[in-house]
Amino acid sequence: MGVCVAFNQINNVEFDQVIEAAGGKKPNQHQLREKLLFEEVEETNKMMKAHEEEWAKNGCSIMTDAWTNQKRRSIMNMCMHCTIGSSFLESKETSEESHTGKLIFEYVDGYIERVGAENVVQVVIDNASNNMVAKDLLFVKRPNIFWTSCATHTLNLMLEGIGKMKKFKGYIDQAKSLTIFIYTHHRTLALMRKYTKKRDIVRPGVTRFASNFLTLQSLYEKKEQLRQCLNVMNGTNS
Repeated sequence: MGVCVAFNQINNVEFDQVIEAAGGKKPNQHQLREKLLFEEVEETNKMMKAHEEEWAKNGCSIMTDAWTNQKRRSIMNMCMHCTIGSSFLESKETSEESHTGKLIFEYVDGYIERVGAENVVQVVIDNASNNMVAKDLLFVKRPNIFWTSCATHTLNLMLEGIGKMKKFKGYIDQAKSLTIFIYTHHRTLALMRKYTKKRDIVRPGVTRFASNFLTLQSLYEKKEQLRQCLNVMNGTNS
């Protein structure tokens, strides 16, 4: 993902220190803009050529995903996956368009045409209702191509459903209250990290709902240390 760093940032003093510590030699702006940039483009084109040859040999999967960036811009990404790995193809802003099933279908179908329908085995996307409409449209036009739901999104929906069950919701809410209390009080946080040997209790996961259950597991594994921490706090307060 590009971070829009200007070429003149190579003159940053802190960057000089990093290069010096690494024992390397810093290129100048001209090398960065010309030679090194062109070398990187050439290397990327060679890598893509290998992927394209693999698509034709053993087929590939098209993967697309929609998300919103920090500036509230709606973005759709297009990627390809084959036996030698995944490759990013395009990022398209669709802020002024409604993400209808027809729009998604046309976007995906356009890439199927570019890659060659004979090279595409399946399309992978999440389970949103508009994507299901796109799936039906694709099946009508290209019945030989599979449409597969994203496994990560499916598991995330399963965990979301489990988290809403009465049996688990209370425990999750209690765990959230506990972690919020600990992490918003620096003395409590320092005490907790002392007894857990600087290990955090919040466990970020691939998805938000996975994080809930990973945090529950982390709390369970550290329950003795947390009890010791609570005893110290009670002793201090008494």
